Amino acid sequence: MLKRTPLYEAHVSIGARMVEFAGWQMPVQYAGHIQEHMAVREAAGLFDVSHMGEIEVRGAGALALVQRISTNDASKLQDNQVQYSTMTNEAGGVIDDLLVYRLNADYFLLVVNAGGSDSDFEWIKDHAGELNVEVHNTSSAFALLALQGPRAEHILQGLTDHMLDRIPYYWSQRVLVDGVDCRVSRTGYTGEDGFEILCDSADARHLWNRLLVTGGDRGLVPCGLAARNTLRLEAAFRLYGHDMDETTTPLEAGLGWVVKLAKGDFIGRDALLRQKQEGLKRKLAGFEVLDRAPARDGYPIVIGDKQVGAVSSGSPAPFLKKNIGLAYLPTEHAAVGTELFVVIRGRNVPAHVVETPFYKRDRKYD
Repeated sequence: MLKRTPLYEAHVSIGARMVEFAGWQMPVQYAGHIQEHMAVREAAGLFDVSHMGEIEVRGAGALALVQRISTNDASKLQDNQVQYSTMTNEAGGVIDDLLVYRLNADYFLLVVNAGGSDSDFEWIKDHAGELNVEVHNTSSAFALLALQGPRAEHILQGLTDHMLDRIPYYWSQRVLVDGVDCRVSRTGYTGEDGFEILCDSADARHLWNRLLVTGGDRGLVPCGLAARNTLRLEAAFRLYGHDMDETTTPLEAGLGWVVKLAKGDFIGRDALLRQKQEGLKRKLAGFEVLDRAPARDGYPIVIGDKQVGAVSSGSPAPFLKKNIGLAYLPTEHAAVGTELFVVIRGRNVPAHVVETPFYKRDRKYD
């Protein structure tokens, strides 16, 4: 049976089209994914991301366990700081990507992807070993809302006395939002400014409705998975299961900046160190299609008469008005400017490798 977030009835009541995603019934769109995408770029959008998993790591050994199972260096975190990281297996393959919240020295909160939350929990627990630590899968206790876009701060500020401009990028605070105790972080998956709001499941619908009402005159709209996907692709954020998995390493995925080999031992370190020393044979690259036909996930990539890869993520980019994608390419073919073809319905469509992110915000928020 498919799982439902605490906001399922709220989505249905406002006409969301629901689909199966990672074992959940989730809204794919409301008024239309292009309209929702553009609202996030130009005003604000509200997403239900309560399907994401939350794993608590508590105790004197909390930091040691987080260091063991993640590639980034959590020892650099201060209280309330957030860090993007990956979990790898012994071969360096990506088990999942995640956000690491340090709440205090003995308490870390890990936010993981929906499809792997149970297996991630078992993996982390199994590697606790002799450490003085408790690991709890608390996913069902929480809801998570993402308020994203240039007007996000203004909208959320209308529901709290907390000075939101004092929460820097990738930091969090406990904040009362319309009287509800929340953990608010300046994070997101859209390439825009915004916040992710963690609250008790029982408070989710109240906050969802209050945010939509408060933000309505500022252009806020509810957004589904389709817009979330095109927004993250424009920003070249990787999607687990598409742009990385256990057959790819974070180095190949262009995430070397979250692999801190100097921090000491962690699961997969030896394999990643060896790969770095030997040099990458392939890497994830961004490309732009020079045609009106969009590249879709799985389409072959051809150079000359040889297939050199396949599209891992591909879509029209509503804001950029281009067709873009990501693909693993042999290193010698991954340089910006490389010409290639995407095989679209049996036709070789020209494309070329471009710099990523495809989209980067550069304007002041209001």
